[in-house]
Amino acid sequence: MNLLLDTHIFLWALSDPNRLSRKAVAAIESRSNSVFISAVSSMEIAIKAGLGKLEAPMDLEDEIALRGFSHLPICYRHGTPLREMPMHHQDPFDRMLIAQAILEDLTIVTHDKKFEKYPVKLLWG
Repeated sequence: MNLLLDTHIFLWALSDPNRLSRKAVAAIESRSNSVFISAVSSMEIAIKAGLGKLEAPMDLEDEIALRGFSHLPICYRHGTPLREMPMHHQDPFDRMLIAQAILEDLTIVTHDKKFEKYPVKLLWG
């Protein structure tokens, strides 16, 4: 399975894995799954940390490599679904992650119930 970690799931996996469901931990740790961290998450963390809305370590890119995760860059085509995507979710970062997951056929690991309203594969974190 190819997983895309929602930003909060990525941060929990690093700092507070007890917040994750057993199923999410097993999927993230399974060597048979590929785990992706989107460049969208990098931007979300930087912006929200800069606004004082969250605290995050500065070495998150190093953590991606240390844990065997893969980078998911943002491509121009990832923006295409956003035109037609219903506004069930107001957070633009989450909407971008959903668009990437749909186009790249990834399962999003999240704890956000609003994701259920979109045609994306989900694994509850």
